[in-house]
Amino acid sequence: MSELVTLSKDGDIAVITINNPPVNALSPGVPEGIVASVQAAQKDGSVKGIVLVGGGRTFIAGADIKEFGKITSGQKDRNVGLHPVLQVMEDCPKPIVCAIHGTAFGGGLETAMACHYRVAVASAQVGQPECKLGIIPGAGGTQRLPRLAGVAVAAEMCAFGDPVPAPRALQAGIIDKIIDGDLVAGAVAYAREMAASGKPSRRARDLTGKISDPKVNEAALAAGRDAVKKRSRGLLAPRKAIDAVEAASRLPFDQGIAKEAELFKECLFSDQSKALIHVFFGERAVAKIPGISKDLPLIPIKRAAVVGGGTMGGGITMNYANAGIPVLFKEISQEALDKGLGIIKKNYAATVSKGRLTQEQMDQRMALIEPVLTYDKFEEADIIVEAVFEEMALKKRVFTELDKIARPDAILASNTSTLNIDEIASATSRPAQVIGHHFFSPANVMRVIEIVRGKQSSPRVIATSMALAKKLNKVGILVGNCRGFLGNRMFHHYQREAQFLLEEGATVEQVDAVLYDYGMAMGPLAVGDLAGLDVSWRIRKEFKHLDPPGIRVPLVSDQLCELGRYGQKTGAGWYRYEAGNRTPLPDPQVQKIIEQTAAKAGIKRRAISTEEILERTLYSLVNEGANILAEGIALRAVDIDMLYILGYGYPAYRGGPMWYADTVGLKKVYAKVCEFEKQHGSLWAPSPLLKELAESGKTFADFDKSKGE
Repeated sequence: MSELVTLSKDGDIAVITINNPPVNALSPGVPEGIVASVQAAQKDGSVKGIVLVGGGRTFIAGADIKEFGKITSGQKDRNVGLHPVLQVMEDCPKPIVCAIHGTAFGGGLETAMACHYRVAVASAQVGQPECKLGIIPGAGGTQRLPRLAGVAVAAEMCAFGDPVPAPRALQAGIIDKIIDGDLVAGAVAYAREMAASGKPSRRARDLTGKISDPKVNEAALAAGRDAVKKRSRGLLAPRKAIDAVEAASRLPFDQGIAKEAELFKECLFSDQSKALIHVFFGERAVAKIPGISKDLPLIPIKRAAVVGGGTMGGGITMNYANAGIPVLFKEISQEALDKGLGIIKKNYAATVSKGRLTQEQMDQRMALIEPVLTYDKFEEADIIVEAVFEEMALKKRVFTELDKIARPDAILASNTSTLNIDEIASATSRPAQVIGHHFFSPANVMRVIEIVRGKQSSPRVIATSMALAKKLNKVGILVGNCRGFLGNRMFHHYQREAQFLLEEGATVEQVDAVLYDYGMAMGPLAVGDLAGLDVSWRIRKEFKHLDPPGIRVPLVSDQLCELGRYGQKTGAGWYRYEAGNRTPLPDPQVQKIIEQTAAKAGIKRRAISTEEILERTLYSLVNEGANILAEGIALRAVDIDMLYILGYGYPAYRGGPMWYADTVGLKKVYAKVCEFEKQHGSLWAPSPLLKELAESGKTFADFDKSKGE
């Protein structure tokens, strides 16, 4: 036995407790400790039954993710896994009852299913979320779960990885009883009852009742595969998870385990799994800010205020209400205020109609939002977020007003997506309290906030902003101050190349289809229509004086805006849209404008390949990302990856633009960038950092390691 696992007794029942905080992961020492404890209890003649429970706040929340990297790097033998541990448990002649609180996820649920019985508190959750790491359950999860819950439930759980609450798990047959009151006492009583029953302990591997009907199984598997096509576009692991569950319905247990192992290995060694594990750790890495102490006292955020009741202001307001923070919601007219409040109510009502929120919860959140037309009570706010039009003069005017009424220690945050935070801060007497909080649209849905520090933003304001992002259920990513910051500065280059490709011969539908097939949530032109082409048009006009003389710029998008084609909101942009329908439809008029514009500019149109579309758009992101890293606008390459995955619809299974470049090989990327510079000019000047890494045989991951990450 190890210190990570302890063995005690409650009369004739042995209690095995896992103590590996914070989540009792199956790190080295835990499986060995479980085996030693089970064997000791099995040898003890006074013990009639066994209870396995997690100490602290949860049962086993899963495997130690770092162990997967050891397998793929050859540091650890894949064949030395959980199976021997689970077999010892399953073959124990004394009944083993698993007592679940918190979560039993991944290897935790697999361990629980190797026990003979499972009990749980009502608030517990179980699940097989391995697909979110690009793998499938690898310790019998795809084989025992169908035997307990049936093929349909197992296929859904293994392919999508969503948590299942204890009441539903009871209904499905995954757990046997919900315990009211003390979990351990209830589990001990249940183990004693099972021991006294005289019945042989039930092994999940021996159950066949729920997988015995081939027609039911085939229908469930077909439905599962259809759902995977719709919900998991481009992903390998969900498809393989269905294949593994199918093996459980067709093969004897041991052969099913062998098939699961084969499929697990295929997934684990895939680029997708490596990318998704990178993303898993990336979400934790971005929270680490060099030079800011964890002990720094934060500004308590108990009340908030939002200036601007438009789409962004309303979404930001909802975030604060969702977090239980009272928030003032300001507009300049009653009409605008009523409209903004109406949109918030409509958004909440839609969530209620889908069953994701109760009417009572909606009413509670609406009660936290106080609509106002003046700055009265703003002095009570701990943070004030400006969410007005993307125009410097207007934002500076608002900050001048806020400076007069806000408390000296209040945070003044701007939701600007491109404008200079230092210039905005200059309109106040307290630049140390000013910071950018760039929410992504829709702000009440998107999980990321680009936190933009100005030259004088204080460490306390930065630390509070990062902590606040977490409280708002967002991932905060700290970036430096420049035009477009991290995300939009890179996105400008991506959009630029997409539009140049149109001028040179590609069609709108072709460019979008190539990027969509790559895995993007939407193609770049469809994204423009969704966001509103007028937004970028306004920004271009704001910064037009900064464009170098003679530099090539996209020629068509401004023409579309001049025609009133702003995208979905006007029923026409790069595509046309029918009333009440967001489905983009090809528009011959746009193609005609593109061709006429190219001819007028002397651009000879040609056939454009899929490969060129991918390289021009994706490598433009990478090259500018390298510049951003070199300038210190981004702390790490992983920060860029996470912002693009969470904020721009970049496919997580590609790992983000910088990780993807590493998988392609930076020498190849750099060579292409140099080639594009020769073909298309100075806009493609290679980043010195990209050149340095490529020529030294290093990666962006190596760059992060050199920074201590």
